[in-house]
Amino acid sequence: QVQLRESGPGLVKPSQTLSLTCTVAGGSITSNYYYCSWVRQPPGEALEWMGTISYSGNTYYSPSLKSRTSISRDTAKNQFTLQLSSVTPEDTAVYFCARHGSRWYNGPGKIDYRGQGTQVTVSS
Repeated sequence: QVQLRESGPGLVKPSQTLSLTCTVAGGSITSNYYYCSWVRQPPGEALEWMGTISYSGNTYYSPSLKSRTSISRDTAKNQFTLQLSSVTPEDTAVYFCARHGSRWYNGPGKIDYRGQGTQVTVSS
């Protein structure tokens, strides 16, 4: 059974960089044809895809967040990390990491495994 767990600060100040880590257990993030993504859900809104890192290390980002988003991985620790720069209160959301078996192009698709999510609040 694959399990994902998000970790990182729950409170970030405006203009700072939000950094979250997803630790994956029970399956390698380099397994062929699996993709690892970050998605978020602001209060009262739909799930929003932020970006993806593929099994081979290629990255893909939502056009609306591309200029502020970076996803990287540590294969030795079986972790992947999200960095979102220049945050504002509009970035307040529950952030999830997910693993899926096909590439997403415009938004979140079928999720095979997802973490429980972590609340991030942007406030001074």
